[in-house]
Amino acid sequence: MQEQHAFPFLREILLFLILSGILIPTLQRLRINQVIGFLAVGTLVGPFGLGLLAEDLPWLAFLTFPRDDGISMLAEIGVLFLMFMIGLELSAARLWAMRRWVFGAGTAQVLITAALIGGALILYGLDTQASVILGLVLSLSSTAVVMQLLAQQQATGSRLGQAAFAILMLQDLAVVPILLLIGALGSGAGDGVAMLAITTLAKAAIAIALIYLVGGRVVHKLFRSFAEHRQPDVFMALILLSTFGIAGLSAAAGLSMALGAMIAGLLLAETEFKHEVELMVEPFKGLLMGLFFMSVGMSIDTRQILEAPLLLGAALAGLVLIKAVVVALLTRIGGLPWGRAVEGGLLLGQGGEFAFVAIGYAITSKVLDPSLGARVMLVVGLSLFITPLLARLGRAIGERHEHAALQQAAAADDQELASARGRVIIAGFGRVGQQLAKLLGEQNIPFVAFECNAKLVSKLHAEGKPVYFGNASRPELLRRVHADEAPAIVLTMDHPASALQAVRGIRREYPHARLFVRSRDEKHARALRQAGASVVVPETLEASLQLSAFVLESMGLDERLVDGIVDHERDLFAAKLLEPEADLAKSR
Repeated sequence: MQEQHAFPFLREILLFLILSGILIPTLQRLRINQVIGFLAVGTLVGPFGLGLLAEDLPWLAFLTFPRDDGISMLAEIGVLFLMFMIGLELSAARLWAMRRWVFGAGTAQVLITAALIGGALILYGLDTQASVILGLVLSLSSTAVVMQLLAQQQATGSRLGQAAFAILMLQDLAVVPILLLIGALGSGAGDGVAMLAITTLAKAAIAIALIYLVGGRVVHKLFRSFAEHRQPDVFMALILLSTFGIAGLSAAAGLSMALGAMIAGLLLAETEFKHEVELMVEPFKGLLMGLFFMSVGMSIDTRQILEAPLLLGAALAGLVLIKAVVVALLTRIGGLPWGRAVEGGLLLGQGGEFAFVAIGYAITSKVLDPSLGARVMLVVGLSLFITPLLARLGRAIGERHEHAALQQAAAADDQELASARGRVIIAGFGRVGQQLAKLLGEQNIPFVAFECNAKLVSKLHAEGKPVYFGNASRPELLRRVHADEAPAIVLTMDHPASALQAVRGIRREYPHARLFVRSRDEKHARALRQAGASVVVPETLEASLQLSAFVLESMGLDERLVDGIVDHERDLFAAKLLEPEADLAKSR
């Protein structure tokens, strides 16, 4: 029996690792948001899920988390690393580069949303102190969920993605004053609470400044001195030492350990070791995030839904509506079209993961009533669950609005496109397409180009270039530009599947067209050639041939001889593309 106490919570740790080992690859395969998956599993196996049956079914205790003590231990570790990774994502350079969105739209979003939610709670009958805290906490959205959804949609680089990221950055920064405010309110009572809050915030600010300045110098020197050894285990030990050490200093100064972990991340984000730290933490990032969100799911008491379904439903709808309207208006003022602004509002309409940290801290500090805190955490948890649906709805609205705008622009361009006879058609106007267009323009060869990036099309079309939005594989679009009279059709798109689909579509409609296609590698080139491309130019081949030519010339070979060698290699590759698969396999 002594061995069981030698390693506390061993069963909980093993169960979490088993669940994570199964859950992470399964969610990736099914393309389900990992945060939502961990929340759901945590709710299922937690003390308010299957853990309720553990007393009647003893065997179930080995597959669930029926007790709170093991959960709180897991949650504390998860919180520290979540806050560390948030701090690591922030940096002065990134903040300054996006300062208009971060400090303008981001600050306005937090303050306006907090005022609206706090005011609504005061009207509902809640006291001012609790309303202020909940208004600020609920004004924050989920960085983990939103950024993962944007990454899945490949929209992190879009205008909407950049605006959402900037607002989330400010929200992450707002974590610090909110934690300090909760600590200040938890320390005072009566009429002097406002002055006490200001005093406590001032003391905390001094403590943070000292930790940041002194800690920054110490951490930087430590990493610089030990980095010379280039040992991954030493580097990881320094990361853990910085995180837990600064978290401990923060706690000693009367602040929360979570705030200290975030400061540790901020300190490392300002050093030259930031990228190395990110590489070291990356393998553990999904596991640590899962640890936090699974523990959050375990703390959600879903039985409260049955006790007050209408109240919880109204609170959830009100939270999403207020945040969606505020974000949509601010992003519209920032220059996004209405469709994308509404999409951004729905994308950021949920509560954030920090709400679970702050509400737990507020309950411990006796700023919030535990039953009220539990209901608010349930609302936040439900908002996270419905975020993928809200994001899908927002994306549909954004695309419909954008499609309608593009249709109007296309109608205005009909007359111009109708005159596009005898021009080279370029499909895909990225770096390769733009280089080709430049050379054609210098030789006074007319062209017309199509691109699926609406932002790029708008910019280039405004500059007077013949670039239009559309997919060149669509027969009706090709007919509008008289593709049958085009001297050449050039496909430069970067996506292999899109290029292959376009070749098949064009060859089906125009069997005699001269079709020049860019490919990624030899396998892709073979597929394009078999689909009907006239000429295929693989990026890897041309890069290697150009490099080889420079090397051969530097070795003293005549330039004409080198040109002949390179041309011979091109001819061999072109002939190889015409070989059947069976012959190619034999030759290898």
